[in-house]
Amino acid sequence: MRDSGYVTPATISPTAHYTGFVWARHGLSHPALVTAEGRALFHLLRPAAAIGGALGAPYIESVLMTRHRLIDLKLSEAIESGRITQVVEIAAGLSPRGWQFSQRYADRLTYIEADLPGMTLRKREALARIGPLAPNHRVVDLDALADDGPESLAALVATLDATQGVAIVTEGLLNYFNEDVVRGIWQRFARALGRFPRGVYWSDLHLSSETRGPGVGTFVKLLSIFVKGRVSLHFTSAEQASAALRESGFTAASLLDPRDFSAQLGDIPNGVSRHVRIIEARATGQA
Repeated sequence: MRDSGYVTPATISPTAHYTGFVWARHGLSHPALVTAEGRALFHLLRPAAAIGGALGAPYIESVLMTRHRLIDLKLSEAIESGRITQVVEIAAGLSPRGWQFSQRYADRLTYIEADLPGMTLRKREALARIGPLAPNHRVVDLDALADDGPESLAALVATLDATQGVAIVTEGLLNYFNEDVVRGIWQRFARALGRFPRGVYWSDLHLSSETRGPGVGTFVKLLSIFVKGRVSLHFTSAEQASAALRESGFTAASLLDPRDFSAQLGDIPNGVSRHVRIIEARATGQA
């Protein structure tokens, strides 16, 4: 057991199953990435999510879709510009991003999905049902809390092309750890990305100042149910979170507001933009 805010690696897996179902339900994923656990959890929590929405909380589906699409948008822009040619998605779960991006960008991109061993086994089995992995697509075991060793991020990035740009992506991960652990994760990410000429990190984050009001407590409680533990809201403001990222070794950091991308994403429903931000942090002078 780590002093990190969750009990075992398996505690995060309910989120992976739930989000995998939501992405497929909205046409963003492949049916092979849907699990029975995800479908059951979605229907189990749907009444509570509806009650929270009626009280003013963001619908969890809307939050999940908004954060996913905004990360996709920013990553696509970086790849298409040529700034990023290598992606490491940590705690990838049942995300369709690796499969989709490796198909879309073919030999222009190396995409590595990384997660704890139990989840990577299920992910490989699911992807095998779709077809053979593209040559540029890998699924590997990784412990985001490890400083060194064969399953550390440091060991993984040592296998990448040191002359090319790298992006690290996490989605649905940070709020399940306490602040000290999050800062440790960010330090590892900053060190890893600093080895490359261009390095950028994208992740979702919930701020405590933006998770208040009628019904929002229900939203936070539902997130806690996913991981069978407490959801931590570490930072009050975007400025505080950005400062913590810079203190962790990033050269520049900001939190993106989904409302600023409404032209690309379409309408942001039910106050979602007040309840999720997207970290964009650079660990080198370019990104």
